[in-house]
Amino acid sequence: MLLSVGSVVYLNEGRVKIVIMTRYPLVEAENKKMYFDYMGSKFPEGLDPKQTIYFNEENIDSVVFEGYQDEEEKRYQVVLQELVKNSEYEKGAVSSILRT
Repeated sequence: MLLSVGSVVYLNEGRVKIVIMTRYPLVEAENKKMYFDYMGSKFPEGLDPKQTIYFNEENIDSVVFEGYQDEEEKRYQVVLQELVKNSEYEKGAVSSILRT
């Protein structure tokens, strides 16, 4: 299962906590749209449109805090995973990790 919005993680080789802001964002790069598992921002600063970070499950080193989950969240995750499974878009690959 995906981590919930509000979860806080460290990325591989990262030294900054990242708070998950959304799941499966679509990003335009290299003249095509692709998706990532997560979009986050530095914690505790929060959302800064100039410093959003796109990453995938395999880029997470450790989970510091898991965001709120209830039955609605669990149903929503099933819907999200079905959408991604049937998506026309490729999954993006992370080329570098924020190391500030």
